[in-house]
Amino acid sequence: MTKHVGYLLGIAAMAILASLWGGPAAAHGVTLKVHHALPADSPFHTQFLVAWAEKVESESAGRLRIQLFPALRMGGGAAQLFDQVKDGAADLAWIAAADTPARFPAFEAFELSFATNGAQGASRALWEYARVNDLARKEFRGVRLLAVAQHGTPQLHLRSHPVRSLADLAGLKIGSISRATSTLLAAAKANPVETSSDRLREALSKGELDGVALPWEAVTALAIDELLKHHTEADAQSPWLGSGVYVLAMNPATYKSLPDDLRKVIGANSGAETSAWIGKVFDASAASARKLAADRGDGFDTLPATDLAKWKAPAQTVVADRIKDLDQRGLKGEQLVESARASLVQYGTVK
Repeated sequence: MTKHVGYLLGIAAMAILASLWGGPAAAHGVTLKVHHALPADSPFHTQFLVAWAEKVESESAGRLRIQLFPALRMGGGAAQLFDQVKDGAADLAWIAAADTPARFPAFEAFELSFATNGAQGASRALWEYARVNDLARKEFRGVRLLAVAQHGTPQLHLRSHPVRSLADLAGLKIGSISRATSTLLAAAKANPVETSSDRLREALSKGELDGVALPWEAVTALAIDELLKHHTEADAQSPWLGSGVYVLAMNPATYKSLPDDLRKVIGANSGAETSAWIGKVFDASAASARKLAADRGDGFDTLPATDLAKWKAPAQTVVADRIKDLDQRGLKGEQLVESARASLVQYGTVK
């Protein structure tokens, strides 16, 4: 009888301990899974995400553990990342708005040809734009926004055709991940091919594309740099013709399951300064990617100022068309565009 009672007491004690340890902030910690489409050696992963994860783990005294899944290792495609974090398949995800075209119209308005030429300031401005226009509620319902970012402007990267003027683009199949960039390419009589970021390498390898219009940092991040031998740039001091936008999002149920102190850790590693940090990484990685291409002996050309001027009218058409599209969706297009410009005036590098 004594042994039986002792056995029951032992089971009860184990059950009590299990209940104490089984909560979201248990002694063993909480593991958060972060999913994204970029390779494990991409600058975003190595220079931001790894450092961010280490910072979160340190500030939570190890109670938050971050498990990183680059290169879509949790399955699915780049276009599914938003739904994965929304549905809870991933706790966090890094999402390119261009991978789900027109899904976030007000957010994508920031991709347009605004007068900026630095990702760090632009990313800080993008956070302010999202905040002022309440995009977390209006366009990102179902996830919690932790950070936003804008990468550098697209440059032209070719497999075997040097491009020394816009005339050289005629007839070339150029991969694009932005509607705005595609419009500018079409104005130069190129054949823009809108392609998701995770398919660009395959398309280049198969000869489906003659080149891509991507920012420098994306060329190495997507591991397509060895497939591209010629690079045509706009002048470094010229305003960007457009740029992609991104979101670091968290599943809201996961966030709510955390105790207050761990929510504060997540909050301290979110927002405007975290967004600017990502932009700073993009700025630095662009310079590194360009140097790698130069060290390989790739060819470089610069578009003449007269050619860039030819893109001014199509760029304004892109802005006008986007305003019209926003209006048709029941949004205030011109107001959103002006809001984006105002944010860049305040926080971005403006010409």
